[in-house]
Amino acid sequence: MRTNMGIADRLIRTVIALGILVLYFMGIISGVVAIIGIVLSIIFLVTSMISFCPLYKPFNFSTK
Repeated sequence: MRTNMGIADRLIRTVIALGILVLYFMGIISGVVAIIGIVLSIIFLVTSMISFCPLYKPFNFSTK
């Protein structure tokens, strides 16, 4: 698996994911919105850690 995410892309995804998690833990978001947000946060954090976005692959897109 070749990486297809650059540093800026990884940083932006991490900040967004942490922001959503903070909103959840502070009780600002709840219910279905919170569940969707947490799932997106986990996806963003995992893709940031491995530097690979599966959605970029079919389009041969890279932010490196």
